[in-house]
Amino acid sequence: MSQAFGARLHDAMERLGPLCAGIDPHRSLVESWGLTYDVAGLERFALTCVEAFAGRVAVVKPQSAFFEVFGSRGVAVLERVLADLRAAGTLTILDAKRGDIGSTMTAYAQAYLGPEAVAPPDALTVSPYLGYESLRPAIDLARQTGRGLFVLALTSNPEGASVQHASREGESVAASVVHGAGRDNAPARAQGELGSIGLVIGATVGTAVHDLGLDLVEAATPVLAPGVGAQGGTVESLAATFGDARGQVLAASSREILGAGPDPSRLVDRAVRIADSLR
Repeated sequence: MSQAFGARLHDAMERLGPLCAGIDPHRSLVESWGLTYDVAGLERFALTCVEAFAGRVAVVKPQSAFFEVFGSRGVAVLERVLADLRAAGTLTILDAKRGDIGSTMTAYAQAYLGPEAVAPPDALTVSPYLGYESLRPAIDLARQTGRGLFVLALTSNPEGASVQHASREGESVAASVVHGAGRDNAPARAQGELGSIGLVIGATVGTAVHDLGLDLVEAATPVLAPGVGAQGGTVESLAATFGDARGQVLAASSREILGAGPDPSRLVDRAVRIADSLR
């Protein structure tokens, strides 16, 4: 790709607003649309979302697990979703939270980010809890192919704090992840650009970013902030949580938008309204 992911993300957020619309076809949502919970219903749900979101929001984030539950046929639908959004010029983040070591992490990286990947997203969510450097194969490949990563740092689930807030030698686990991303984003920061190694920080983590002393501005990291809307995150809480880094935050909303379906025009209206409020 001619432009690094961080630069492309910045441009999309400036143009369309800092909203990431989720495609989460879990059973209750699919059935609430009057669809059958099978591959046909999955496909109808997902492609309706593509029709509504493509070209209208900065980023679309399919949740891989809800496609994988249908086996190879579900993965085929996911591949079509990614390909159709790419053809429409809309950035994608595949929410798969992959993480492993050595040759296995290398294989995951090739599967999602490599030049021969079947339907590569623009970015992939990954888990650093085998050590930040365990992600090195994905980090290096993302750099080579112009793609990005979003590394779990502070999640909003109650159990997350027991790991992410834990401290070793005066540094929290979350801070070590932020520092790792900052090191990898240093070349972009030196050019005054947003890096391509992002972080996942929940929109509802409250004062944790401040309490743990996380300098997101210095790290030049984009932040994917899930939980806006139905999970309680608001424009005001985003400003309070992220402070000076607010301009780097890509707010993710799934249920709040998807609840407007199945009419594509209502999905469009809901997504555009939220993007405008975030802007």
